[in-house]
Amino acid sequence: MAWLFLAVLAALGGTVLCKYNGSPGLVQGAVCLAGLWGGVYLLSLSLFCGLILSSLTCFLVYTYLSGQELLPAEQKAVLVTGGDSGIGHGLCKYLDKLGFTVFAGVLDEKGPGAEELRRTCSPRLLVLQLDITNPVQIKDALGKVAEKVQNTGLWAVINNAGILGFPCDGELIPMSEYRRCMAVNFFGAVEVTKAFLPLLRRSKGRLVNMSSMAGGVPMDYLAAYGSSKAALTMFSSVLRKELSKWGVKVAVIQPGGFRTSIAGTSDTWDKLEKDLLDHLPTEVQEDYGGEYIHAQQCYLHRVNTLSCPDFSPVLQDIEHAISARRPSAFYAPGGGSYLWLCLASFLPAIVFDFISMKLFGSGRKRLPRALSLPTWRDKAT
Repeated sequence: MAWLFLAVLAALGGTVLCKYNGSPGLVQGAVCLAGLWGGVYLLSLSLFCGLILSSLTCFLVYTYLSGQELLPAEQKAVLVTGGDSGIGHGLCKYLDKLGFTVFAGVLDEKGPGAEELRRTCSPRLLVLQLDITNPVQIKDALGKVAEKVQNTGLWAVINNAGILGFPCDGELIPMSEYRRCMAVNFFGAVEVTKAFLPLLRRSKGRLVNMSSMAGGVPMDYLAAYGSSKAALTMFSSVLRKELSKWGVKVAVIQPGGFRTSIAGTSDTWDKLEKDLLDHLPTEVQEDYGGEYIHAQQCYLHRVNTLSCPDFSPVLQDIEHAISARRPSAFYAPGGGSYLWLCLASFLPAIVFDFISMKLFGSGRKRLPRALSLPTWRDKAT
């Protein structure tokens, strides 16, 4: 019986990994299959129960695999926001090469990113001026897209535009930065979604929202960014249920660390740091100290250094989300992203905090000024 279960596990796992190598959800699927058959072996079920469970599992795997077939890209139009640079820019090129009609929403239609899209992509790609925090520009973009797609509707909206802000302790982040992150990462995506949903409902298409691993995993220094992405994830999950009756499928992308321009430049960091210091209460600034606040820029440098420069896994997951007959509800491209999301979801908070501090907290040698004073502990007690 043990050999039977191992043979079935090997056959199913091999089929999935060989036939759909690189497709999203395969690691999760392989883990689930291994857990299932490992549990069957440990429980030492009877031959009859084993055969019943084997048949059921084969049926479920067949159903899953049949849903991974990709639909053709021809005559399918997609809207991508944040196409000026980074993942959005690469995504516009990637989808254009696949044969989609791409509407590339950009923050500056005369900027270098927009000009490069016009120069390197096919005539199918149309650049749109689209600041997702500007209702007038959203309305104008909707009119141009509706005129282009006519009665066929829009196949997919990919809300990719987003900002990171200045990562630092949540107490230090100005309220203006919290509002800015919410305005772009959440409210902008919501407004674009609401504007274009009639076109998506007409085509029974796809809504893909670019969240982040930080939207499901509590990460130091990302209180503003992570909160806005968590809101976007929940918004997407609710819409996934509500839009199912219209035939519209909703997917959330929660990538790990990929090197894009979202972290900004040194000039941007200096400006954000100055704005932070200008609005920080005197008491808080004295407790943390200027050196500690300035050292937060090291986090941004570390993000750029450790992040993966190849974000093709993100592009492939988005392709799957808009092309597969039965796309996944959640995608977690990037090394360790899926694992960290699982740990944050299922482990007790005290255990997760301990693990994350052991793995990432050891490199934090600098403390806020007040905590480094020998008298601070005496005052606290």
